[in-house]
Amino acid sequence: MHSTAALPTRSIFIIGAASGAGAPDPATAEGPDALRRYRVFHDTPLQHVEWGAILHVPRAARDTPLHAVAALGARLAAEVETVLRAGNFPLVVGGDHSCAIGTWSGVYRALAERGPLGLIWIDAHMDSHTFATTPSGQIHGMPLACLLGQGEATLTAIGGAEAKLRPEHVCLIGVRSYEAGEAALLQRLGVRVFDMAEVRRRGLATVFDEALALVRHGTAGFGVSVVLDALEPDEEPGMGTPVPGGLYRTELVAALSHLRGDPTFVAMEIVEYNPRRDRRHATAAAAGALVDAITPGPPTPRY
Repeated sequence: MHSTAALPTRSIFIIGAASGAGAPDPATAEGPDALRRYRVFHDTPLQHVEWGAILHVPRAARDTPLHAVAALGARLAAEVETVLRAGNFPLVVGGDHSCAIGTWSGVYRALAERGPLGLIWIDAHMDSHTFATTPSGQIHGMPLACLLGQGEATLTAIGGAEAKLRPEHVCLIGVRSYEAGEAALLQRLGVRVFDMAEVRRRGLATVFDEALALVRHGTAGFGVSVVLDALEPDEEPGMGTPVPGGLYRTELVAALSHLRGDPTFVAMEIVEYNPRRDRRHATAAAAGALVDAITPGPPTPRY
C-alpha cells in the first residue's frame, strides 16, 4: 500500500457526463447534477476536489442514441485529456456507462506517448457487446468492447481509430450478469474476468491485489471504472441496472483505499447513478464514500 505522503500535488477534477441515451432508463443522465447538488464530494486538508462542467449531448446529435453517445464521448474524451495533461486527476461522474468510451479514450490519448493504459472495470455486467451480439441494442452494454477496438466504427473511433485498451491490461471485477456473445469476445481476447463467485471464494482484497498487479504491469498508468450496479442493490438502490448478489460498500471502500497515494493511478469514473431510484440519498452517499476511499485526509460530513 502506498503512503499518503507519496501523493502527487494534483487536484481531483470532477467532470459530469450527463449520458442517458445509451441506456433504457435515461434518468441516469440526471445523476451528475444530483451528485453535485447533494455535495457528496469534498475537499480534505490534504486533497483539493473541484467540480468542473457537466457535459451534455449537443442538440444537433440527439437524433439517435448512436449519434448522442458518439458526440458526448468525443467531448468527454477531450475534456479528460485536458485535465490529465494539466497534471490533475480526472474523476468522471455519469450518467450511463456508454460515457466510458469517452473517459478512457481521453486518458489513453493523454498517456499514449508514455505507454499503454491499464483499467480495472468494476461492474455487474461485462459491457462487451457489439451491435452483432446485443439482445437489447443498448449502447451502455458496449463500452468495453469499443475500447478494445471491437464493434461500431462510430464508437471505436472516438479519440482515434486505434484500440484504446490492450486485453492483457484490462480486468473485470464483480461480474454476475452477462450474455454468451460478450463472454465469448472477452474469452477470445484473453481479458481476465473475476466474477462474483470468484470474489466470494477468494475475497475481494485478494482479487483486487491481483487485478492491480495486472493493470500496473507494462503500463504507463491505470484507471478504475466503477459502475454502481456492482454494489448490492438492497443496500444501494439508486443504480441504473440493479443485479442482486453484489459487492458491499464497505468492502469496495476498503479495496479502493489501497490506491491512495499511488502516482500511477491516473483517473476514475463512477457511473450509472439514478437519483430517481435512490432512497434518502443512500447511493449518492456510497459514491461519495468511494471517492473518500482514494482521497487522503479525514472524511468530511455530508449533507
